[in-house]
Amino acid sequence: MTTISARPVSTRRAARATSLVTILVTALAAFGASTAFAGPPADESAFLSENDAAMNQMMADMAVKPTGDVDKDFVAMMIPHHQGAIDMARAFLRYGSNEQLRRIAQEIIVDQQQEIAAMRLALGQPLPPSAPAPTAAAAAPPSPSAPPSASPAAPGHGMQHGKPMSHHE
Repeated sequence: MTTISARPVSTRRAARATSLVTILVTALAAFGASTAFAGPPADESAFLSENDAAMNQMMADMAVKPTGDVDKDFVAMMIPHHQGAIDMARAFLRYGSNEQLRRIAQEIIVDQQQEIAAMRLALGQPLPPSAPAPTAAAAAPPSPSAPPSASPAAPGHGMQHGKPMSHHE
């Protein structure tokens, strides 16, 4: 059975909202008190610091003055975006422990480097010197049976089964 309050609906809503805010503030205060003394673990602090630096650098580098050439402007913004992903993935590899995420981070590094190379080649820009792979196993030279797409500058980059791949495939 539902009881009807003598208070108007707007007053009941305001009272409910006030109660909800009080509960949230109390919960946040309790959470803050329980974590205030602990602080983030050293690895997390170092990771967050490196990740913030990578994101700040990426945002600064993406702030390019338009040249009037859409192709060049696109690449000028996308390369720092991809480099930011590489830097964040490297930070994760230094501090993260989840093996599945570590493999994903390694793939991000390789894929983003390949996309940077493909964008530079598309505009006729020189490629930078190669960087070491994220792991020793990945640093091994490709086997003779490796497909041509294993090379960062492979002409078929970004294609799978004859169709363009999406950015994060």
